Amino acid sequence: MTDAAIIVAAGRGTRAGGDIPKQWQPLAGRRVADWTIDAIRAAGLSPVVIVLHPEELDAPGLPADLIRVAGGATRDASVRAGLAALDPDRVENVLIHDVARPCVPVAVIEGVRRALQTAEAAAPGLPVTDALWVGADGAVAGIQPRDGLFRAQTPQGFRLAPLLAAHAAHPGGAADDVEVARHAGLSVTITPGHEDNLKITHPGDFTRAEKILRGQMDIRMGNGFDVHAFEEGDHVWLCGVKVAHDKALKGHSDADVGMHAVTDAIYGALAEGDIGRHFPPSDPQWKGAASHIFLRHAVQLAAEKGFRISNVDCTLICERPKIGPHAAAMQQVMAEIMGMEVARVSVKATTSERLGFTGREEGIAAIATAVLIA
Repeated sequence: MTDAAIIVAAGRGTRAGGDIPKQWQPLAGRRVADWTIDAIRAAGLSPVVIVLHPEELDAPGLPADLIRVAGGATRDASVRAGLAALDPDRVENVLIHDVARPCVPVAVIEGVRRALQTAEAAAPGLPVTDALWVGADGAVAGIQPRDGLFRAQTPQGFRLAPLLAAHAAHPGGAADDVEVARHAGLSVTITPGHEDNLKITHPGDFTRAEKILRGQMDIRMGNGFDVHAFEEGDHVWLCGVKVAHDKALKGHSDADVGMHAVTDAIYGALAEGDIGRHFPPSDPQWKGAASHIFLRHAVQLAAEKGFRISNVDCTLICERPKIGPHAAAMQQVMAEIMGMEVARVSVKATTSERLGFTGREEGIAAIATAVLIA
């Protein structure tokens, strides 16, 4: 049994301004939704359902393993649609999170999950510390005691079966899932919230969220360099593409010099050495191995350490074969292997003006740079 997550992202968010819904607006170099999805996935929740507006079910750039569901006209209708996508035989608990809270710390999520070990429902909140007024006609008409008041946050967590029953019995129109749960008589434990876990509602909230995310980001950059000599043959493997040539590249594996450089760039950003550390050439099992094995390992290692690959840039250095006709295919293959958008993968080539071993066509060199963000 697992702890699943539902990200509610079907709203229009008009109060936030802009020409598009707030979840798709840029924030610290990415979209709001991208930050939120990564925060939920970083906590180890699986499966993850994202509830989208029916017109946005084909929204580009989302992780392939997300379960996409069309939302309803209200928040609770959207949550019900997300719940229907979960398998009760596999999911024990579900955490429901607003897409407009991209800065949620992992500690807040973990606090909800720990509480669900003994509680039937749990949600983060912050005690109200400011004085509260009752206003009328622009003037203070009264004082509201703040004792025992909390500012509600998400993700709100529940045992799946009771929450399904609670939503089925609710008349609709609830502000959040805690309201639905309490209507059904469920007890909801309050767990620690966090000031960074703001909900983007107004235009000014983007600025605050960007400051939080910029401060949290761990940006790493690595570079890789590789060389392989030519030998007899009729093709070379470059960035995952088989290119016809009057020579082959010599190496312990398939000698894909471009893919090796990118792999080493990722390892370098992680301070994890190079391919030889993880796949020693002295080990016969890697003889003739396809280089995508090495690259996928580097990508997986980055993910395990909490990093996503922002972009990679690979330059192949050779006189021949000509790379231009194959560059687009190389980008596509590399992007698929790394689980990235093609627009974030650069493959290009240059010559050494007939100088050096590449100029004498004795081999091919490659240099690569990778940027990782956590």
